[in-house]
Amino acid sequence: MTFIKPLFMLLLSVSIFVTSSGCAALPNVSEKIDAAPTAQEPQQIVSAKGLLSPKQSKAIMERLKRSVAPTDILGRHIAVVESVTESPLTKGNNIALLADGQATYGAMFKALHNAKDHINLETYIMEEDEVGRKFADLLLKKQAEGVQVNLIYDSVGCMNTPAAFFQRLRDGGIQVVEFNPINPLKSRDQWELTHRDHRKILIIDGKAAIIGGINISEVYSSRLLRRKHNRKAPIRWRDTDIQIEGPAVAEFQKLFLETWLTQKGPKLSERNYFPDLKEKGNALVRVIGSTPGQTNRTPFVVYVSAITFAAHSIHMTNAYFIPDDQIVNALTDAARRGVDVKIILPGITDSPLALYSQRYYYSNLLKSGVKIYEHSTSLLHAKTAVVDKVWSTVG
Repeated sequence: MTFIKPLFMLLLSVSIFVTSSGCAALPNVSEKIDAAPTAQEPQQIVSAKGLLSPKQSKAIMERLKRSVAPTDILGRHIAVVESVTESPLTKGNNIALLADGQATYGAMFKALHNAKDHINLETYIMEEDEVGRKFADLLLKKQAEGVQVNLIYDSVGCMNTPAAFFQRLRDGGIQVVEFNPINPLKSRDQWELTHRDHRKILIIDGKAAIIGGINISEVYSSRLLRRKHNRKAPIRWRDTDIQIEGPAVAEFQKLFLETWLTQKGPKLSERNYFPDLKEKGNALVRVIGSTPGQTNRTPFVVYVSAITFAAHSIHMTNAYFIPDDQIVNALTDAARRGVDVKIILPGITDSPLALYSQRYYYSNLLKSGVKIYEHSTSLLHAKTAVVDKVWSTVG
């Protein structure tokens, strides 16, 4: 399934958009908006062959504007985004929505089977369960076939996964990096326990990427989880990924390799990590990543900016909704100016504190006209948004 509207923004962040990491202060988005250049300046768009001319980029944006209702998302918002990130807006991408764990794992296993050169996998959680063992077996099989497998896993996210699980992968020739080890004596850089890697990225041969919110765990496959504190209450999980082919894959590759280098991973085998990429579809994609310790908090700025410039609709899902004042104000202001603001939040959760916290914000949001729905048939873990039917995020 490809998206009808050919503008698709991706925000990859190692922290939830609406929360801060550690004690770092969130930026003042209003100041960022005021400092951004005017929307009349031409957008810079990159194709599979390189940077387009201002005239070519302008023509693409004009065609896009004619295909949708008037919105500042295609003007002022993109100008703000370009002022806070160096990540290019790439054309010629194909996007497929993977609506749940079953769809995601099906796409992942198919992609892994077809890998010919290398596999780069970055994940927060990789459990030693039926799904985790299936992944491990297939990764080892591909490594034995001559496909280089490189894995980054988060130390906190995998704290319940036995060390022997990852040692088996290493023994099979897979290159493995433990992101920011819990044990400070194993740290390869300045140690901060709160610096975590929440990315979930699978890159195949530098040509295709699968990203989103789904970890490697059977709770996403069966969509069932029994809470340890209440085994009588099975919970179905609901999350979302997307599969991307096209020039944007190179931006995901850069994020993976940057993390590998900053974590001082073992020397990578020489592979074709940046192959020549062909255009595969009509989606415009900007990949925005963040890393622990950054002070600019680019994904947060982009998120608030999109809400600020919405003209017609804001439809969101979030797993842990604990917004700061800037997000609350942006949402309430949007609703008051007539924007259709709908937020779907979890009605059941693996974090009772998060559930109580999100409900604290309901009264103010509802009074302004924001519509809030609680999803209670499964554990909603998806972090997505669609603004004015033209700008989307999955992360």
